[in-house]
Amino acid sequence: MTKSILLVGVGGQGTILASKLLTTGLMEAGFDVKMSEIHGMSQRGGSVSSQVRYGEKVESPVIELGGADILVSFEKMEALRYLNFLKPDGKVVVNDYEINSMPILSGKAEYPINAVEVLKRKAATVVIHAAQEAEKLGNSKVMNIILLGTIIKAMGLEEIDWEKILRDNVKENFVDINLTALETGKSLV
Repeated sequence: MTKSILLVGVGGQGTILASKLLTTGLMEAGFDVKMSEIHGMSQRGGSVSSQVRYGEKVESPVIELGGADILVSFEKMEALRYLNFLKPDGKVVVNDYEINSMPILSGKAEYPINAVEVLKRKAATVVIHAAQEAEKLGNSKVMNIILLGTIIKAMGLEEIDWEKILRDNVKENFVDINLTALETGKSLV
C-alpha cells in the first residue's frame, strides 16, 4: 500500500532538504519512492511543497486532492492552503510559526488569525513549536530536521538508520545538532 506525505512551507525553511533526506531514508529501507517538489517563488519567501510517496510499487509522484496520509506544515498558513490534499482520516503536523507573505506585507491580505483552530476543527492536528525547540538547541536552522523527526515518528519509520542518512548528507560540523533535532522532533508527536 502506497503512503503519501505532503510537506509544505515557505522558501528558505528547509522543506526540500527535509524531503530529500526522507526520500533517501525510504529508498535505503527498500521502498519504491517518488518525490516531486514545487518551488513557487521559493527564493522570495513563496510557497514550497514537496510530495513524497512510498510503498512496494509507486505509480505516480503526485498526491491527488484528498490523498495525503499526513500533511506536515513548516508554517501554519501553508497548512490551511494545502488542507484539501489530506485524506479524511489523515493527520496534520503543523509548526506554530508565521511567515508573512508578500500580499500580507504589502497590506493586500491579512494573515489568518485562527489558523491552528481551523486546522483542529477540520483534521486530527498536532501543533508543535519547532522554532522554539530549534532555539533551545542553539540553531534555528534545524527546525526542518525537527519537523522531519515528527514525520518519522508519525509514519512509524523509526527502524530506518536515520543517523547514517544524516551523516551521509549533512556537513560534519552539523551532524550532532541535527541528530539531536531529529530526536526532538520524534518526541513531539
